[in-house]
Amino acid sequence: MTWAQPEDLVGHELRQAAEDGRDAGPVARAWAAAGGHPAPARAGASPAPAPPRLRALALRLLDELASLPVPSAATEPDSWPAITATWPASPAGPATATETATATATATATATATGIGIDAELCRRLEVAWVGRAVGCLLGKPVEKLPLHAIRALGRAAGNWPPRAWFTERGVPAELLAAHPWNRRSAGTSLAENIDGMPEDDDLNYPLLGLRLLQRHGKRFTTADVGRLWLDELPAGRTFTAERLAYRNLLHGLEPPATATHHNPFREWIGALIRADVHGWTHPGDPAAAAAQAYRDAALTHTGNGLYAALFTAAAIAEAAGGRADVHTALRAGLAVVPPRSRLAEAVRHAVGAAGLHADFDRVVDDLHERYGHYHWVHAVPNTALIAAALTHADGDFTRSVCGAVSGGWDTDSNGATAGSLAALLDPDGVPHRWSAPLKNRLATTVPGFDGIGFDTLAQLTAQEAARP
Repeated sequence: MTWAQPEDLVGHELRQAAEDGRDAGPVARAWAAAGGHPAPARAGASPAPAPPRLRALALRLLDELASLPVPSAATEPDSWPAITATWPASPAGPATATETATATATATATATATGIGIDAELCRRLEVAWVGRAVGCLLGKPVEKLPLHAIRALGRAAGNWPPRAWFTERGVPAELLAAHPWNRRSAGTSLAENIDGMPEDDDLNYPLLGLRLLQRHGKRFTTADVGRLWLDELPAGRTFTAERLAYRNLLHGLEPPATATHHNPFREWIGALIRADVHGWTHPGDPAAAAAQAYRDAALTHTGNGLYAALFTAAAIAEAAGGRADVHTALRAGLAVVPPRSRLAEAVRHAVGAAGLHADFDRVVDDLHERYGHYHWVHAVPNTALIAAALTHADGDFTRSVCGAVSGGWDTDSNGATAGSLAALLDPDGVPHRWSAPLKNRLATTVPGFDGIGFDTLAQLTAQEAARP
């Protein structure tokens, strides 16, 4: 069993304590003296389970760590009122409140007039966003979990660096493939020579669940509704990191927000970010409303910078989905809903600045790895920074955006997916045919009712939810 054993959670919680400024020295010394080990660097579990004595100690130490005061709480709040209190006067980006209201009214009127509940132009944009998300995810799947130097070596050996096409093992020396094997779960479906439709991935499953959430409960859903939906529709084995621990907490009878905090050291990782797109897609031109909706989803599993990553993504995508933004205004709209003194806001600002300094994107990536490489490779802070850097450097170009996000390492499929969703909305040419064709308008998933669905159908269903009040 991965991502849930207490003896591994202690190491991750000690790492989280160092990031948020808690004084965890006594706990760390007690854990080391008892024979406890650091957190696994990349895998979900240590090689062997701990003996009962050490596991019991781990549970006690997790409670002690949770009771420590958090110095960063003042600048990184968790409650919605405290987060919105940090916002500037107008978090909705370049559009005024009147413009946003007019756009919403127009979309609703169009949907009513057509009699099918959708705005045709919005539906077109949403289809390319779904496809863009899938393309970016698929591009990153074979190199997920590989270190940066390995990704670069594999791309260069195939003559694909900077990457501008799917990864392939054609022409790659056998010894290099042996030294840096592709992601074992993905190579069979995501290398250029193997792609046949969009295979299942949690980066697509969660948007599907978000769509089902809106279909079932509408835009006024609660965080508890998210938890109930997961128990109904999401197998526990399909969850990881913060999502798995929140799922466990639900089964233990805990309710939000305790589901996000109880023995959950992954609460600032990337999971809430990958669930945020649908909240932006269904609030075109209204970043603040998209952020509010994303918050109610994210609060089941995440706190602090994990929450902020979801708010940033939802707001940026909402701005892009409105049809009037460029990539820079979209990113500014995302940043406007993030507490400005948070670590995530600082990282995004730094990433955008670095992307403007260097013509070679590899130099931008090296800068980010030097500055944020101490975080776990699935943490929200470095990954959100990389997404912002890739989008900024590509200046709205779809191919450069997804390839840049994936080429930077860390959580490659998630970063490619988010960059692809946003860039597809912004690029006037949408998603080039050479990227979309291998997907064959077909998505595989275990989310009930969606397996084999086309992206055109998903766009229609999403547009219907966007039109609902």
